[in-house]
This record gives sequence, C-alpha cells and structure tokens, in this order.
Amino acid sequence: MKFILSKLLSMGAVLLIVAFLVFVMIRFSPGDPAAILAGDNATAQQIQSIRESLRLDDPLPLQFGHWFSRVVSGDFGTSIFSGEPVLDMILKRVGPTLSLTLLTMGFAIVVAVILGVIAAARAGRPTDRLVMIFSVVGFSVPGFVTAYLLIYVLSVRLGWFPVQGYTPLSEGIGPWLHALILPALVLSLTYIALIARITRATMLEVLSEDYIRTARAKGVAPNTVLYGHALQNAGVPIVTIIGLGFSMLIGGVVITETVFNIPGIGRLVIDAITKRDYPIIQGITLMLSAVYVLVNLMVDLSYGLIDPRTRKS
Repeated sequence: MKFILSKLLSMGAVLLIVAFLVFVMIRFSPGDPAAILAGDNATAQQIQSIRESLRLDDPLPLQFGHWFSRVVSGDFGTSIFSGEPVLDMILKRVGPTLSLTLLTMGFAIVVAVILGVIAAARAGRPTDRLVMIFSVVGFSVPGFVTAYLLIYVLSVRLGWFPVQGYTPLSEGIGPWLHALILPALVLSLTYIALIARITRATMLEVLSEDYIRTARAKGVAPNTVLYGHALQNAGVPIVTIIGLGFSMLIGGVVITETVFNIPGIGRLVIDAITKRDYPIIQGITLMLSAVYVLVNLMVDLSYGLIDPRTRKS
C-alpha cells in the first residue's frame, strides 16, 4: 500500500508538470485560434475582440490556474470552434482508439512472445535468423509505409479488408474485427518486432541458468522448460518492454487512424492541432499522459506477481 500510495502521489506530480508544460508550449507555438476563428477577412479589432472573449489575453499563470482548477473538478473546458465540452468529445472518440489499441497489443503480445521463445529455443538456426530479420525490418520500416503497402495488397488487390472506416462493436464482433484487423496488423508489426527481440534475448539468458540445465537433466518436457520455467523467470523484462510498447503505441495510433480514416482520438488530435483548439489539445494530452502513467504503475505492480523476489524491493 505504501508503494501504491507513493506511486499515486508521483503520478499527480507528473500530471501537474505535464499539464503546465503542454499549456505553456501551446501558447508559444505559432498560430492564433482567434485569427483562425475570425477568418481571413477579419480586422485586427475583430481578432482582438475574440481573444478577449476567449480570455487569451490574460496572464499565463491566471489562464493556467483557471483551466487546471476546472480540470480538477472534471471539466476539461469547451472546444473553441465547436462549442462542445472537451470531455464529451473525447468520450465519443475513445471507443475506436481503445478498440484499435487493445486489439493491436493483444495480437502483438501473443505473436511476439511465441516468436521470441521459438527463436531462443532454436538459437543460431534458420528459424532464429528469420525471426531476427523480421525484427530488424519490422522495427525499421515506418508505419505509414507498411500501411499503404498492406492497403494496396490486402485491400485494393485482394479485397479482403476495407480500405478505410470503422464499425462499432455494437454492430457485431465480426464486422468490428473485419474493419480493425488491417490497421491493427499495421500498428502491431513494430511492437511484435520489439517484443520478440527482447523476449529472445531474455530467454537466452535464462536458458543458460543452472536450474534450467537441472530441469532438462531430470527429463522435464521441453515445452514445460520453455514456458513453465524459463518464460516465467524472463517475465519481468518482457512485461517492462510491453509497457514501453503500450506507451509508444499512443503516438502510433495517431498516424494509423489518419491513414485508415478511423474516427478516434488520433483524428481528433490532428483536427485540434490544425485549428489550434487549445482546450482539446490540452485535454487529450493530459488524458494520454494519465494513461501512460497508469500503465507504468500496472507494470510495476505486475513485477511482484511475476517474480515474488521483487516484492521486498
């Protein structure tokens, strides 16, 4: 409990710092939402009037204090352009992003761990070399390049998947999966490569330990040695890299949703940045930062479940 409480306190401090930095950086970035809102033919006086109505001329500490006090009470503000509450806009878009993220990570974890274990068990053999080549290529090729390549092959040429769009889960698991398989595949390739490489390296280190050799000498089945003994003891580094991959996934979702025209958080971020819609940018950044910190907390807590020796530390 002391560990969890200390982590929660540090989470609050991190989110406060992130909120302040994002708030200041947005204000000093090029572009004026008042000028965009007023239009190309607006006069300087009209733009100034809009700035005053939006309280953009207030001192920065006063603006930040006013915004953060509302955030603490659960109010992320109102969109400058649409007039909708920011929290409502985020909640409307969170479904597609959450679906894509969970499907991507679930697929990546299962495939990557299996590939990493197989590569470690067959170290130095052709299977191991193929996995390593895939890891290098998968981690090196940009996601948008892979996306357009797979769209051309699997959607345009073969017609297996839709090119763009999203089907809600409420319309059935089949249509939901059919719409998300291709973007999830594109998004997962980088993380499969990363997790598989780390899994292989960690498994090779564990497989050289004395207790593994003892288990093999006693005639324990090879799969039991790999998955029951070695993989469990290699779990901490693997879970760490999975948590890191989940955090990296937040940035990858933005590009993938744009390419596949998925109406999620990524598309909302792009639109908000284009229009300099400060409240939306601030609200999404703060929420994504909270998710990032929570994932790190869950990773830390999982260490004690995977390896009881880490509980005291």
